[in-house]
Amino acid sequence: MEQKHFEVIIIGGSYSGLSATMSLGRSLRQVLVIDSGLPCNRQTPHSHNFITQDGEKPAVISAKAKLQVDIYKTVQFYNGLAVKALKTENGFEITTESGAVFTSRKVLFATGVKDLLPEIEGFAACWGISVLHCPYCHGYEVKNEKTAIIANGEMGFEYAKLISNWTKDLRLCTNGKLELTSEQTEILKKNGIQIFEQEIDSFEHNAGYIKNIIFKNGEKVEVKAIYAKPPFEQHCPIPEVLGCDISEQGLLKVDAMQKTNIKSVFASGDCTTQMRSVAIAVSTGSFAGAVINKELIEEDF
Repeated sequence: MEQKHFEVIIIGGSYSGLSATMSLGRSLRQVLVIDSGLPCNRQTPHSHNFITQDGEKPAVISAKAKLQVDIYKTVQFYNGLAVKALKTENGFEITTESGAVFTSRKVLFATGVKDLLPEIEGFAACWGISVLHCPYCHGYEVKNEKTAIIANGEMGFEYAKLISNWTKDLRLCTNGKLELTSEQTEILKKNGIQIFEQEIDSFEHNAGYIKNIIFKNGEKVEVKAIYAKPPFEQHCPIPEVLGCDISEQGLLKVDAMQKTNIKSVFASGDCTTQMRSVAIAVSTGSFAGAVINKELIEEDF
């Protein structure tokens, strides 16, 4: 790639990054998108709750988006992993894993998060297929089915309450000693929600579609879907190295304009919000692109 300097470098070329790129490409901005090709939903068969794309395969949505963004001739793509960013007098210097160096005035991180899956045999194989994180994204497809929730304490109680909207055939698996209050326990039982405190050994599944939860005591529970919210970390460590603030939840802190606390550094998509969905990633990316363009105009006018 001959061009080395850009007005904006976007790190992360999935839904949020591509949406921001479209805003900036249509604003005639010189943009470089650096992407390593590992979206967090790459194992998910279908995307939902995104108007005009409901039920489409995630890879199809992103491929179509990239084709549409590629129309804008001021946009370029670099297939690789950004590993380092330095603040310079005039902006930023971004270095990739292969040693390529690019500079820009503004940087947008649309890098998502990395889920830290528990060491339960079968969990990783089912993740995004029948082990789900969001009922708004996938709840309709498993409505009224035998469903389990893996959670405990306050989160387990609230999660069970939420999922009961989609199915009444529900059980809460705490994977260890129950941490609910006696009042919460009674409320769940009153609503017909079974509670299993046994530690989980493995998932019995067929190509990622859950059949049974196997507990360490040998007990087996048949389910068609599981909801879980495993811990996560930032997929890209660069923002924190640059000095960007991280919330208690492990998310990049941004203001209403998608700005981080570091001047000229923006963030959008899953790395900034617990509401992880394609629709929200697209929305925040599109808005971030418009804000970045406006900031460039203000600086140059």
